Amino acid sequence: MPFGLTNAPSTFMRLMNNVLCAIIQKNLKNWEKCLPHVEFAYNRSVHSTTSYSPFEVVYDFNPLTPLDILPLPSNEYASFDGKKKADHIKELHAKVRANIEKKNEQYAKQANKDRVKVMFERGDWVWFIRGRKDFLAQRKFKLQPRGDELFKF
Repeated sequence: MPFGLTNAPSTFMRLMNNVLCAIIQKNLKNWEKCLPHVEFAYNRSVHSTTSYSPFEVVYDFNPLTPLDILPLPSNEYASFDGKKKADHIKELHAKVRANIEKKNEQYAKQANKDRVKVMFERGDWVWFIRGRKDFLAQRKFKLQPRGDELFKF
């Protein structure tokens, strides 16, 4: 699984299904030959969560073709000594981690916007609501209230 996906299984599989359907079309017998190209395209695309592509996170650059990742990358950072390169990669990973945390906070805020946090104190009265399968013998019909009675917390 690529780095940085928050809800990876469903989103990733849906995306791969759409991309494969678009690329394969009528060529159903040779679909496995398209997989490396789909993988490369996916790893080259910028993700909304990290704001970087997986290639940028791993290699510190976004290759144009698969041949660009075979030899050592020839970019401005290749001439730096090892410590500077390692420091640059650590900074990049810190930025990616911060972007992921920021996106997770946004997702949590959106998911929790209508929820109200209720705190109970010892001795408060609470209304216990039965589930559908709880106490089936006591319920005569489905419209009968499922609340049993008040309980002290």
